[in-house]
Amino acid sequence: MTTSVSSLVTTTDSVLDVRNLQVSFPSEAGLVKAVRGIDFSLRAGETLALVGESGSGKSVTATSILGLLPTSAQVTGSIRLDGRELIGLSDRDYSKIRGKDIGMVFQDPLSALTPVFSIGTQLIEALQVHQKLDDAKARARALELLDLVGIPDPKRRIDAFPHEFSGGMRQRAVIAMAIANDPKVIIADEPTTALDVTIQAQVLDVLKKAQEVTGAAILMITHDLGVVAGMADQVTVMYAGKPVEAGASDSVFYEPRMPYSIGLLSAVPRLDDGGRRALTPVEGNPPSMVDLPKGCPFAARCPIAVDVCRETEPELKVVDDSGLRSACHRSAEIGADLPREGMFPTPELPTWEGETDREGRPQVLAVDNLIKHFPLVKGQVFKRRIGTVKAVDGLSFDIREGETFALVGESGCGKTTTLLEILDLPTKQVGSVTVLGKETKSMSGKDRRGLRRDVQVVFQDPMASLDSRMPIGDILAEPLKTHGWDKDRIHARVPELLSLVGLLPEHAERYPSEFSGGQRQRIGIARALALEPKLIVLDEPVSALDVSIQAGVINLLDELKVKLGLSYLFVAHDLSVIRHIADRVAVMYLGRIVEQGDAETVFTSPMHPYTQALLSAVPLPDPRKERERQRILLTGDLPSPADVPSGCRFRTRCPKFLSLVESDAERCRTEDPASEAVAADHTSACHYSAALEVV
Repeated sequence: MTTSVSSLVTTTDSVLDVRNLQVSFPSEAGLVKAVRGIDFSLRAGETLALVGESGSGKSVTATSILGLLPTSAQVTGSIRLDGRELIGLSDRDYSKIRGKDIGMVFQDPLSALTPVFSIGTQLIEALQVHQKLDDAKARARALELLDLVGIPDPKRRIDAFPHEFSGGMRQRAVIAMAIANDPKVIIADEPTTALDVTIQAQVLDVLKKAQEVTGAAILMITHDLGVVAGMADQVTVMYAGKPVEAGASDSVFYEPRMPYSIGLLSAVPRLDDGGRRALTPVEGNPPSMVDLPKGCPFAARCPIAVDVCRETEPELKVVDDSGLRSACHRSAEIGADLPREGMFPTPELPTWEGETDREGRPQVLAVDNLIKHFPLVKGQVFKRRIGTVKAVDGLSFDIREGETFALVGESGCGKTTTLLEILDLPTKQVGSVTVLGKETKSMSGKDRRGLRRDVQVVFQDPMASLDSRMPIGDILAEPLKTHGWDKDRIHARVPELLSLVGLLPEHAERYPSEFSGGQRQRIGIARALALEPKLIVLDEPVSALDVSIQAGVINLLDELKVKLGLSYLFVAHDLSVIRHIADRVAVMYLGRIVEQGDAETVFTSPMHPYTQALLSAVPLPDPRKERERQRILLTGDLPSPADVPSGCRFRTRCPKFLSLVESDAERCRTEDPASEAVAADHTSACHYSAALEVV
């Protein structure tokens, strides 16, 4: 869709018009100018995406439209819904609009639902607050809505409580609530961030269906440019509280005229980008919204900034025939004299100088038939076992020196339990864990303590993993003290670690709160490197970071792996990240590995139906490719590991199973498939492994 943005700004048939919206908050440091002037219009059936880094003003804009800002907020400008001004309305008047004319889909569905009321009770309440419906009619309408958003067996599920729904089902219930009263506008604030890629695809499909049924306009707030490419008609890129680029989706993705937009698109790891190469980071951090610099707020991070950029903030203005608007003094040169490709420098990845043949490299970790089951018990005083949770159910893989091995799969597949078992260096487990040639079952306590120096971990949330009361220097010194390093060695090692991860030695005196998210994760990596380990376990190390910062951290991990001869066990749900960093990949489903092999082979020629579905669900930051892609939408949610299906554990969701003749289907119901080689260094646990047929 390439509608002129300038025409959208002046249109009279829009359902939502925002003009020069400005929002500020008082703080101890001064006035925080969260939104500094944003204009947009939304027409019925249209989707506008607000994108940008954390702190750019996206969520504050949405909260302003809903009238949910704190009373201390100062709001100016205009927000009109069907011609009615919303700024200045009382909370009583606003409550008649929320849920009726404006529906909201929140990021965390569990927080958006009341845990003590059933899904049906909350849905019926949302209907009866705004419509004169008796209980019977409201319940009938609630059942229709649950069926519309794809809740299985809605007559039974309507009386379930939020904790009895999976994450994807909860988000679908929230969407049902948002569309209950046929709203004119649906605001979706990071609606898929906390979801697995397969569930994300289902939820986005439901959101599109809901828009078709209600005819609502959608304002989507997200940092995932792949989701934007597949959903949005219009895109507005925000930076430092203002739009810096706005236009039709194709124009913003293919012909951006603002360096920040170009940087964001360059930094995104892409599933369709084959070959190992460094990502393109956008160096630096957004400016403080209390004390904005003079001129363009992006100038300090911009590779093409000139003197005028540091003196005068550019206006958002139309820069081409499509109506694309950009806020850059040099927008006329971009795409002509200034090529977009290569605008932001991409570092060179160092090359591995060790043994290139995998079999010739030392084995750092070997896991053989690892099993971890948990008893499922009932009763408070007299406990009795009523089942078994098969969290890890026979796992085998190995990691070589200088190798990144990735474990991928949906939440609940057993990835984290696997990590915890390895980090625990277990002695009583079923199966074996061998670290640096030492089998953990036969190790003494002293040997286990010594081995912990060689196995370190980097956690998902960098802020939660760092003690906020300690300066960075003390945090880095702590593991060194624990393992008996003397003061002189520690004093020399701390600045060395900071330099290693791209920070300054003087940062040792600062506290975690004084660093950005990306810098905190670098500190977490430095702490993991302190004792010169051989294996680092990385648990979702970049999922909490903005895409611009994420690229720099991924490059750092690649650089350190080669420089220090490290091996990584990498767990992530973002398959695009895995494509860029992994040498080998194992795909997990209900405690088992269903496909394993060389990363390039698995990504380009997946043989298991589950892997094929996972890869097809990953959104690409490319609107044309998103429109043409063949998607495999899995039905239902991941079964409970306490009730693993008989035979092939994936058959209850497998699209291939539905097309099998009865004799072949019976084999899937009764026989658990073993992992078998389908190519060199490539195995698949499926009775009918085959390459995906592209229609």
